[in-house]
Order: sequence, then C-alpha cells, then structure tokens
Amino acid sequence: MIRGALAVFIACLLIVAAISLQGDPGAASLTWLGWRADTTAAAGVLLIGLLALLATVFWRLLLWIVDAPRRAARLAAEARRRQGQEALARGFLESAAGNGPEARRLAARAADLAQDQSQLVRLLAAHAAEAAGDRTGAESAWRAMLGFPDMRLAAHRGLRQSALSAGDAAEALANAQAAFNLPHTAPWAWRALFEAKLEVADWSEALALTETALERKVVSPLVAGRARAALQTALADEADSRGAPAEALEAVTAAAKARPDFTPAAVLAARLQMRAGRGNRAAQILEAAWQARAHPAIWLAWRDLVTDETPPARAERLGRLVALSPNARETRFLRVEQAMTSANAEGVRRAAAALEGEPVTQRLAGLMARAASLLGDRDGARAWIARGAGAPEEPDWTDIDPAGRAFAFHPADQARAVLTYAETGDLAHPRAERGEPGMSDLPDLPAAYAASAAFVGAAEAGLPPIVDDGGFGEALQPDDAPAKRPFLGFRR
Repeated sequence: MIRGALAVFIACLLIVAAISLQGDPGAASLTWLGWRADTTAAAGVLLIGLLALLATVFWRLLLWIVDAPRRAARLAAEARRRQGQEALARGFLESAAGNGPEARRLAARAADLAQDQSQLVRLLAAHAAEAAGDRTGAESAWRAMLGFPDMRLAAHRGLRQSALSAGDAAEALANAQAAFNLPHTAPWAWRALFEAKLEVADWSEALALTETALERKVVSPLVAGRARAALQTALADEADSRGAPAEALEAVTAAAKARPDFTPAAVLAARLQMRAGRGNRAAQILEAAWQARAHPAIWLAWRDLVTDETPPARAERLGRLVALSPNARETRFLRVEQAMTSANAEGVRRAAAALEGEPVTQRLAGLMARAASLLGDRDGARAWIARGAGAPEEPDWTDIDPAGRAFAFHPADQARAVLTYAETGDLAHPRAERGEPGMSDLPDLPAAYAASAAFVGAAEAGLPPIVDDGGFGEALQPDDAPAKRPFLGFRR
C-alpha cells in the first residue's frame, strides 16, 4: 500500500513539473466550512499527493499497532518451535551416544515445546528409553505409535528389536510379520521373515515370500531373481533326496538357466541331466556356468561328464572350457591341469609360468608339486609341499569335500548359501568358514629325497598350482588308458 501511495505522489510531481514547464501555473480553489483557499494548480496537485501519502502511512501505522499482539504471539511460537527442534536434534544425538538420562530430559522438553512435531517426539521418547535401558518404557512408547497409521512400520521395527534383545524370537517374528502385512512395508520385514523360513529349511515358503515381496516392490528384481535361483536349487536338492528326480530336474534347470553364475545350481543340474541321459544339455549348462563364474567344481564336473576317455581326449575336452573364459583365474589353473593330463611337459612349464604372482595357497602348492613331479623334479615337488603345509586354503576349493562331492550342503549351510547369494550375489563357503578341510591339496610323496640345490630353488620359486581329487601323477598314464572318475554330485 505504501508503494502505491509513493507511486501516486511521484505521478503528482510529474504533473506539477509538466504544468510548470508550460508557463501557466493555473489556479485552484478550495472552499470548506466557511473557509476558502486559493492556490496554483501545481501546488494543489502536489498537496493532494502529499495528503494521500500521509494518509497511507497513517493507515499502515494504525494496522501495525492493532496487529502487534498477534505478531508477538507468532514470534513467541516461532521461538518455541526453534527451541523444540533444537531439543529434538540434541535428544536424538544423546540417544545415539547412549546418554539415556539426558536424552529423556530432552525428550520431555521437546514434548513441551515441539507440539507440532508429535511424531518425532514419540520416536525420541522411545529411543531415549532404550538408551536409558528402560525396556518397559521403550515398549510402551513403541506400542503407543501403533495407533498412528504412518508410524506403525517404525513401531513394529522397534518392538522387534526390543524382542530380539530380550531373546523372544516368537514376538520378534510376529512383529516382522505384522510389518510385512502393512500396505507400506520395508525390506527389513521381508528379510526377517525370509531368514525365519530359511532357518527351518522351508524353501517353498521362502520362495513364495520372495515372490510376494517382488510383486509389492519390497525387494529389487535382482535380489528376487538371485533368491529364486538359490531356493529352486535347494528345492531340487531336497526333491532329489526324497526320490523325485523329475521335480528336481525341472526346478534346478530353471535356476541354472536364470542364474548361471550360481554354481551349485549348474553342478546339480548337470548331474541330473546326465542321470537322465542328456549329456549334451549337461555340457551346455556347465559351459554357460563357466563363462558366468569360473569355479573349480565346474571343470571337475565337466571333466567327469565322460568317464571312459583317454587322457589326450580329456585334455582336448578341457580345452573347450579354457577357450570359453581365457582370462579367468580359474582358467590359468585349468591350463596346468590340461597340460598335465596330456603329459605335455613343455605345456606344463608354460602354464605354470603363467601363474607367477599368485599368492601361495594349499591348492597352488599342491598343483605345483604335482607338476614338478611330472617333470621329474622330485625335490622341487617336496619343496612345494613344504610351502603348502602352512598355506591357507582356497574357499572355492573347500566347496568340494574330501569325498569329491560338490556343494554337499546341510540345511544350515544351504540357508547360508541362499541368503548370501540373494543379498550379495556371492557364493558362501560354509566349510571354509568352519575350517573344515576340502579335497586333498598336497600329493603324498615319499619322505626320502636326494639332496640337491634344486630343492631350495624350487622352494623360493613362487610358482603356483592347481589340484584335483585324483591321484598323484595321473597325467603319466598311457594314452589309451581310460580315466574313470565319479561325477561330482550336489547332495546332502
């Protein structure tokens, strides 16, 4: 309004200036209550503009005075709001720091000051009670939130955490189920229910839960796809154990096709396809799996697809895997195995040289010991055995147990494998985590050896090895001798 009055006053000035420039000041007369005032037109216009400006200023001043009480109340409310927000922020910091008494004091202050932030105040009260060790108070605060639809998910999570800390698994699971049933839920609720299904080896229910979570967009398609493949593999393993090969084959073949990087599915699918007389299909599954994730169980299964071939024929067939993933670490190991199978001394030397720089493990040392023995360097072989005695195992190699079975998971191991792969896409190695030995890494050589400097030189060489579950010096058998090995299975 004041800006409008100023605009009128400026317009009046311009009019006065225009009149003055014309040289005719004009005349203006005002008669009011018996009084008469005569002046020039320019002065009259200027007087009218000034009066308009003064009237506007007076009106605005009067409004400001009238609005003063309301303005003061608004400023006081804003100050309280700022103080309440500060109390909330400090309260959450104190509860996160574990200072329960101070957090509860600030929660009470925030409840008094930040009445427009009731949700945050309730949340702070619950966290403050937890920080103070008051489980009853915390549960009361969480349960109070259940009356507010937009706070129920947080309330169920808080109640679940409280139940877990008290060791009440049933109550924790009930809150996870209630949270999952809400129209708007969160991944933690699905994961809690998923873990519960895995714990009791209920693979079919876990699969149904995953499909529901995917439909509701609780989990991403990637996580759901990985979980589906791992669960289908577990279901197939279970079906195979109870004598339902057709059901097992259908489930695991779908899993291997959808996620070829899940090695347990590929190995089990190949075994069941071989049992059904479909060797070509088994080979295709293993090839796709090797390209997706090169794993020793794959090439061992591939090797044993044919159990009555000569070593040269086997070496040629192993070369098909080498060509599929030439740059993979496992392929460099396989080249050494391939050369030893064909008794190609120069090929063994070249393949072993390509492994320089690899960290020494029991598997590497065992492979290099076998390679050195094949080349006639018995002292060098013993040197590698000495180096491998204290070397760590390779997790992938422990997936194959001493009996030669690949991924022979118990239900608890199966659950661990499903959860790890679903969430991260990595393979779990339960046997390695428990420190259980896998297949034989180091060959068994006679204790006697001829003293030579080559023994020391080989011990310091740093060349790595590969191992399989076969006998020492297998590659030296005649070309026409059949190489018979049991197919690596995926079973309990």
